[in-house]
Amino acid sequence: MSGVRITGATAAEIAASIRDLVGAGELRPGDTVPPIRDLAQRLGVHRNTVAVAYRALVGAGLAETRGRGGTHIREVPRFPDETVPQTAEPEHPLPGLVDLSSGNPDPALLPDLSAAIARLDYRTQLYGSPAVDGRFAAWARESMAAAVTQPLSISVTHGAVDAVDRLLTAHLTRGDLVALEDPCFYASEGTVRVNGLRAIPVDLDTSGMRADALRTALNAGARAVIVTPRAHNPTGVSLTAERADELRVLLAGFPHVLVIEDDHFSAVSRRPYRRITPPSTRHWALVRSVAKFLGPDMRVAAVGSDPTTAELLSTRLRPGATWVSHLLQQVAAELLTAPDAPVLFRRARSAYARRTDALRDALAAVGVETPFPTDGLNAWIPVPRDSGPVVASLARAGWSVRDGSSFRTRAVADGRHGIRVTAARLTARDAWTFAAAVARALD
Repeated sequence: MSGVRITGATAAEIAASIRDLVGAGELRPGDTVPPIRDLAQRLGVHRNTVAVAYRALVGAGLAETRGRGGTHIREVPRFPDETVPQTAEPEHPLPGLVDLSSGNPDPALLPDLSAAIARLDYRTQLYGSPAVDGRFAAWARESMAAAVTQPLSISVTHGAVDAVDRLLTAHLTRGDLVALEDPCFYASEGTVRVNGLRAIPVDLDTSGMRADALRTALNAGARAVIVTPRAHNPTGVSLTAERADELRVLLAGFPHVLVIEDDHFSAVSRRPYRRITPPSTRHWALVRSVAKFLGPDMRVAAVGSDPTTAELLSTRLRPGATWVSHLLQQVAAELLTAPDAPVLFRRARSAYARRTDALRDALAAVGVETPFPTDGLNAWIPVPRDSGPVVASLARAGWSVRDGSSFRTRAVADGRHGIRVTAARLTARDAWTFAAAVARALD
C-alpha cells in the first residue's frame, strides 16, 4: 500500500515496522504489503532482506503469501460455520424446518443427567487437586486397554475439539502440514487454520482414509494426521480391518508424525475400533469424547497418549489454571459406569443404526446414491453441482440440511459436492418423504 510508510534497514526492523502498522490499524487484514523488489528499492536494502522480513511475518502468523497475488496481512481465521450465510445454511434450523442439519443426538436416547448428579457424593475440589478424576481415568484406561499396546497415559480435555487443538499446538509450529480426511469434521479443519497450520486433504473411500492419499500427504511433509476410525463425520464411514492395517504399515515408516485418532462415537458405534497407530510412532493420541452419547453439554474427553504427549498436555491443563471441572468428570464417570449404561448404549446404538439405514434405503429407492457405509448420526449425499442450491431447495420443502462445502479441506471447485444429513431423530415415514424431496432437488 503506497500510503503506508514502512521503515527499517534490517529484516527484523522491517518486520517490526509492519507489525507496528498492523497494531496501529494502518495495515488491516487483507491489505497487501509492497512487492519485495519495490520495498527493497524504497528502503535501499537488498531484496533478500525484505524477503526474510516477510517470511518472519508469515511464520508469526501475521501475513500470508498468495503466490503471484503477493503477501497479505492475514485475515482473522474463522470456523466454516461462522462464514456461511444463515439463509443458506442455518447453524440452527429456521422455524418450521425439520432439523437434519445440527448433528445433534436424540435427547430421548441420552442418559438422565439429573439422576446421575443426584447420585454423586461430590466434595468440593480445591486448587492443587489432581487434574484427572480417578474414576473417569479408570473408565478411559479400561475402554482403551484392549486396543492400545503402548505405554498409556490419560489426560482430560474440554471435549474432542479442545483435545485436537492442544495436541496440535503442543507438537507443531506455524506453517506445518496436517493431513486431514476430505471431507472432514469442519472443526478439525478450522482448528488447523486458526493455529496457523496448513491442511493437506486425504481422500476417503468406503473403507475409510485411503492409504495412497495419506502416503502422498506424508511425502509432501505432513507432520500430523487426524483420523476418525469410525462413525466419521460427515460421511459415517468406518475403517475396515484391512484399511487400518494398510495405514498402520504406512505410518510405521514415518515415526516422527503425530497420529491423532478421534474416536468420538465409541460407546454407541456399531463398528469396532480399528487402531492405525503403529508401535514405532513416537507421539500419538487416542481421543474419546462423550458428547454424542452423554449429551452435547458434557464437554469432556479422555485422551490416551504416549507419556511425553501427556506431559505436554498437562502443562496446558494444570491445576490452578484450566483443568477440566472435577464435577464434570465425575458426572461423566457416573453415567459411563452406571449399571444401566450398557443397556442404554445398546438401545442408542440400535436406534441410530436403524434410522441411518432407513434413510439410505429410502434414498436408494428414489435413485439417490449414499456411497459410504454409515455409522453414527449422519449420512453423506453427493450432489452433481454446487450444493448451495440443493440446500436452499430442501429448505423451501421444509428440510434443514448441512451444506457439504464446510466439510471440505480442498476447494469445492474439484466438482465433488455433497450435503450432510443428520438422521438421529428421523422417523421411517419422514425418511421416505425427505428422500422424495432430495430426488426433486437433484432433478
